[in-house]
Amino acid sequence: MVFRQCSDAFTSASISRVTETIINSCQKMVSGLLHKLQLLLCSIVILCSSTWINPVRSDPIQTDAELVRSCNQYEHLTFGILPFLSNEQLVIQFSPLAKYLTKYLDVPIRIETAPDFSEFAKRTLQGNYYDILFTAPHFYPRAHDEANYQLVASVDSPDMWAVIVAPKKSRIYSVHDLKGKRLATAHPKALSTLLMKKYLRKAGINPVTDLTLVSTPSHDASLLSSYHGVTDASSLMQPPYTAASEQVRQGMRIIARTESSPHIPLSVNPRLNTNCVNEIGRLLLNMSTTKEGREALRSNRFSGFRKARAEDYERIRDMLKNLNN
Repeated sequence: MVFRQCSDAFTSASISRVTETIINSCQKMVSGLLHKLQLLLCSIVILCSSTWINPVRSDPIQTDAELVRSCNQYEHLTFGILPFLSNEQLVIQFSPLAKYLTKYLDVPIRIETAPDFSEFAKRTLQGNYYDILFTAPHFYPRAHDEANYQLVASVDSPDMWAVIVAPKKSRIYSVHDLKGKRLATAHPKALSTLLMKKYLRKAGINPVTDLTLVSTPSHDASLLSSYHGVTDASSLMQPPYTAASEQVRQGMRIIARTESSPHIPLSVNPRLNTNCVNEIGRLLLNMSTTKEGREALRSNRFSGFRKARAEDYERIRDMLKNLNN
């Protein structure tokens, strides 16, 4: 009887210990499973969240309008344009381009210029006036050297040159007929003026002593000066001459054409971030591929923009060496 009681007591204790062991093991297993389940749930939540924040696009090609617009972090961008035309003509010709850039860069583009070429060059070198720069080919190298402007594109057209024109009703048929006459020019620092001086010197004509140079504010003003009889002839770049009214061109004759130079470059201020710079370049280079882009280019008679080569604008240094006076 005593043995049975001891046996019963021993059996009850053993069962109790086994039960406790099993319970502890189950608790550990459940705890481990719960921990793994929690990790799995967290992973799912994180994956879903990241997919929501940065959705993966199924289409590999994005249009300009769909790309992340990095330029819109700025309050506005200033489009500095060389005053090679009258203020009125600058607004007419460049407003469509400015509106196009405003739309697709998602930031206001403001057109600004200067009273003359010298002031425009001065403001360019100060580095805090113009974000996008449309300047003369011979002004770009210095803008790069002293203000660190970077090329993003150039006008997609053949090289340009200066022309010397005279009224058809005059007796001026060649540059040798200019001796003793009054020749209208754009600003003394204008590319057309420098190319014209080089051409005359090669022809044996001293532009300082053999004729009188009359400086005018712009290429348009130079052309109209001889057209209206204020001067005897005019020098200007070929693009603004081609863009002049048919009536004016019909009344003039071209008596000389200078050597060519690279076309107008577009560059950007170094203060702009890399994404914005790339965005501007991409947008300009792709303008001619859309109907809307071609419409914006039409007022300037541009076929589009192409990638610019720095070496094209380096060679202009030697071409115009010692011709600034």
